[in-house]
Amino acid sequence: MSNYRFLSGVLLVAGFPHFLGMAQTTAPAEPAPAEIAIRGDIPDPLVLKAADLAAMPRETVSVPEQDGTKVSYEGVPLREILKRAGVPVGKELRGKVLASYVIAKAHDGYQVVFSLGEIGTDFGNESILVADKRDGKPLFGYQGPMRLVCPNDKAGARSVRMLEVLEFVRLQK
Repeated sequence: MSNYRFLSGVLLVAGFPHFLGMAQTTAPAEPAPAEIAIRGDIPDPLVLKAADLAAMPRETVSVPEQDGTKVSYEGVPLREILKRAGVPVGKELRGKVLASYVIAKAHDGYQVVFSLGEIGTDFGNESILVADKRDGKPLFGYQGPMRLVCPNDKAGARSVRMLEVLEFVRLQK
């Protein structure tokens, strides 16, 4: 049985890494740092450590797991972090700025994109968290130390785990 193993409920067969359309993946060799960098086309690039996030306004969201159970995540709203870095929000979010977006980058190279319009309170008003706790405890192993949680997404693919960088991109200057 050494030629077989299970990964996230999928049987992987040695020598066939794309068995059933799933590529075999491994965890990164080193853990993600306990900080997040906010950079890009902004006036105040910054790095937030776990203690910085703990001192910011916090929210909690509930997300259903695949088995139907609910998981509670706690963290800082993404829009609050972007605001602290000088990303246009509120009344500044008009005209050319609406062609801007944020790339969320994970420690393992995974990336997703959010438009400023979907984050903005006057537009999509999505409740996206940079979470550091799950069910009241720090995120474990491959989950953290920080991750994005998008409770209104139908699929969890944009809930980036091992979050390291938020990069603001302004298409029209």
